[in-house]
Amino acid sequence: MQPRITVITLGVDDLERAVTFYRDGLGLPTEGIVGEQFEHGAVAFFDLEGGTRLALWPRRSIAHDTGLSESAPSATEVTMGHNVGSREAVDAVMKEANQAGARIVKPAQDTFWGGYAGYFLDPDGHLWEVVWNPSWDV
Repeated sequence: MQPRITVITLGVDDLERAVTFYRDGLGLPTEGIVGEQFEHGAVAFFDLEGGTRLALWPRRSIAHDTGLSESAPSATEVTMGHNVGSREAVDAVMKEANQAGARIVKPAQDTFWGGYAGYFLDPDGHLWEVVWNPSWDV
């Protein structure tokens, strides 16, 4: 296996609401919902830097496709990290997410390791960390 991830899929409860949050609220580029002609096929893809894509797919469709039972989501199982180039950029993204309808769970603040970060939950409970790491070039 090569060390790369090409698609990150988030299970959502309401696909249209999730698309509105990421497209209109956070400004991520997408062609919108595709695959609606197929049962369990409706999905939305967002192009991210570096060629990675973020996919939003209804939880019930993921359960159907995998054969697994739907389970209660947990925000502490996975975090999505959005690294930015400054403290000010962290504050700007946190503000943008809040205005888009995210729930701020930890306001941006200095970290124990010398960075600056905050956390928000998207409308489906996915946890995002917005972070400035002084050791990384972004």
